[in-house]
Amino acid sequence: MTSEPRTVPQTTRAVPGARDAVFAQLADAGRAEQVARRLADAIVLGVLAPGERLPSEAELARRFGVALVTTREGLGMLRQDGLLETRRGRDGGSFVVRPGDPDDALLTTRLRGLSQVELGDLAVYVTAIAAGCADRAAERATAEDDARLRAWLAAADFSKAPEARRSAGGFLLELAVLSQSTRLVREQLRLQAEFGPLLWLGMRDAALRMATRDAVHGVADAVAARDAERARAGVSALLGAVARWLLAAKARIETGGAIGG
Repeated sequence: MTSEPRTVPQTTRAVPGARDAVFAQLADAGRAEQVARRLADAIVLGVLAPGERLPSEAELARRFGVALVTTREGLGMLRQDGLLETRRGRDGGSFVVRPGDPDDALLTTRLRGLSQVELGDLAVYVTAIAAGCADRAAERATAEDDARLRAWLAAADFSKAPEARRSAGGFLLELAVLSQSTRLVREQLRLQAEFGPLLWLGMRDAALRMATRDAVHGVADAVAARDAERARAGVSALLGAVARWLLAAKARIETGGAIGG
């Protein structure tokens, strides 16, 4: 039986949440890499918590719509990457391992490899997707959705950089889930997996962490008020601040300085 993650509050109702999105059927079935990527995304974003036991290989294969051997290969990749460990015995299975903090040197190299224009374009695209999620969430969320998002935020941690990265990325995923759009959920998962470590690099900055914490609570208020325009504007303002931090960090690197924060 799968334990609930400690960092992602859940209610008992049947409306899908972020965890349901993690275990939804894969669009490109048959590839072990797809299984590994989906689960890795959820671990990095904190949707699957350290110490949590995954469903059995057979159950994962059923949910993902892939062969058992494909699931087994995907889990093997995650074990190689240090994101899962296997325990034997009656209470055994595949358990989530806390990922290490993003490596500063790797992120610096990645930031150096992107031009100012590319960073700006990335920010525009991420903002467009997230703002669309906020807009749809405000239109489609129910009172139960509001309660679930409030509970999620109550458990979110912005006190330190690693936790803030997971909380900020996880919040955007929660908004995508509330949008009730499979396409938006899939795209938000992809963006967070591909660009999340870079996008939320600014969470090392205490002032930006606190501003992000206040911003996500403001967006949640707007969703609860069914104010799509305010929800969209709140997300856009937050990601605008994140983008400005990244562009400033990029400029410091180009002049031989440190990332900062």
